[in-house]
Amino acid sequence: MRYLSVAEIAKKWNMSERSVRNYCAKGRVNGAFLTGKTWNLPENAEKPERINKRKEEPITLLDILKEQKASKYSGGIYHKTQIDLTYNSNHMEGSRLTHDQTRYIFETNTIGVEKEVLNVDDVIETANHFRCIDMIIDHAKAALTEKFIKELHLILKNGTSDSRKDWFAVGDYKKLPNEVGGRDTALPEKVADKMKALLTEYSTKEEKTFEDILDFHVKFERIHPFQDGHGRVGRLIMFKECLKYNIVPFIIEDNLKMFYYRGLKEWDNEKGYLADTCLTAQDKYKAYLDYFRITY
Repeated sequence: MRYLSVAEIAKKWNMSERSVRNYCAKGRVNGAFLTGKTWNLPENAEKPERINKRKEEPITLLDILKEQKASKYSGGIYHKTQIDLTYNSNHMEGSRLTHDQTRYIFETNTIGVEKEVLNVDDVIETANHFRCIDMIIDHAKAALTEKFIKELHLILKNGTSDSRKDWFAVGDYKKLPNEVGGRDTALPEKVADKMKALLTEYSTKEEKTFEDILDFHVKFERIHPFQDGHGRVGRLIMFKECLKYNIVPFIIEDNLKMFYYRGLKEWDNEKGYLADTCLTAQDKYKAYLDYFRITY
């Protein structure tokens, strides 16, 4: 076998002679031996891996969303998520904007309509919802807190006609009792305590599962802490938590709306209704990821 000097190996491995000697002294070069004070290294010796070399973390969906958001990349998964999540979540709450109109607002920051009357709140809440999505992407890894949830509500409802009503609290819990789908919700004076208890219960689970996120959503919906905008805030929270725990997120579309509402109502008796609905929505989002060649 042919042996090379430290200088020859250093040139071959593109490193300093001192580093080569250190590797030899620590026994990390197989077959190396000393002749007096000179190291002899096998010609085919493999360069040792650096012990402290940082392993590359896999690129996650969250990484890609952050990158595309920062670069203002058009036509990717960030672009699609902004339009589809905003359109569907607003549409569920009564917005009359079309998918194309939602896309036009996102892409151009303008409104282009002819011979049609648009509700100003629909437009404002659409633009606000885009900002909410940016917030959950930017703070996906942050802990879920009352402050964060209230901030989402503030962004969503800012500048709407609701924000000019004395009895409507923008960015804060409701002042008046309300019901949803004929079901009683938490009274205003009990909302803060119930939210604290819910967040405490949720935070005790170190690694959240898909079911944990759905369970939080159901309990959040039943408290119904805000006067309006609650459903959209709740679905934004689910998306955020999926990103945080590297679970493929999902968007509830119009064709799943009634199944989603049934799932919320029947959660205590049959968790499968909501779970299956959200898994169906997740499968569609996975198809988007496959198209954009994003691993999950």
